[in-house]
Amino acid sequence: MLMKFIYCVSSGALGKFLPNLGGPSAACRRLYSGVCRSIALYGAPVWADRPMSRRTKALLRSAQRAPAVRVIRGYRTVSWAAATALAGDPPWDLVASVRAELFSYVSGRRTLGENPSSEEIRAVRRQGEERLMREWGEDLAEQPYGRRTTAALRPVLERWMRRKRKPLTFRLTQVLTGHGCFGYYLCRTARREPGEGCHECGAAVDSAQHTLEVCPRWAAQRQDLVAALGGVDLSLSSVVEKMLESDGSWLAVSSFCETVMSTKEASQRERERAADAPSPRRRRTGVRRRQFLRLQ
Repeated sequence: MLMKFIYCVSSGALGKFLPNLGGPSAACRRLYSGVCRSIALYGAPVWADRPMSRRTKALLRSAQRAPAVRVIRGYRTVSWAAATALAGDPPWDLVASVRAELFSYVSGRRTLGENPSSEEIRAVRRQGEERLMREWGEDLAEQPYGRRTTAALRPVLERWMRRKRKPLTFRLTQVLTGHGCFGYYLCRTARREPGEGCHECGAAVDSAQHTLEVCPRWAAQRQDLVAALGGVDLSLSSVVEKMLESDGSWLAVSSFCETVMSTKEASQRERERAADAPSPRRRRTGVRRRQFLRLQ
């Protein structure tokens, strides 16, 4: 019940004052996400001291995905794995397990009449954090959705999580996740276009990687990007690695995404305004309200 409440609040209320364009800064978004995490994991050392059921894990991850999507300024269709990896937010079920392990160690020692030192507690906490990162990486490797994103982040997951002064933008996130103004996404997921092709060059499939690496329409912008990154290939893993090396590389990738994606978005709006444009899928109304009413 608590997890369903967190999901409804975070997906509804947070979406209103944490918009994808504009709105609060990255630090503020992480703060709100941290509040949701604190509520969800309240008392975790007590209730997470035994193997977690699949249902509990699913509820935790469902509740976690909504604020993570707000943190990264992504579409709500972004998978749990991709959203949490980009947000640098480890799985809440694993965090709960690590906290329960630390609590069990301290309480066990005190039951024996011993008082563990702060150095011992820090050592146990550090071991727990190392296990958390290892198991998180293993979990991401097994996720069926968001594999392009998670495959690029897994080798640098800890560096990505601890990065400073490198905020995600709405259009940068589109390229990193593949959920955005791309023919493949607009056709397969959003159902706003009849085909997957690229309107810029006529390629059969317009994906995020096609836009980043192949489409000749963006050759000039791509040339500037490659020069700024030191001639690296534009596979997503290489781009992510370069982004973490310096603020300049991060800014270069972000600027490329802003220029290209804003142009693609303008073209999409023109197509939708055209008289012969296919009607977009109608958005369902009242879904979040019905979800909340089930909690009453």
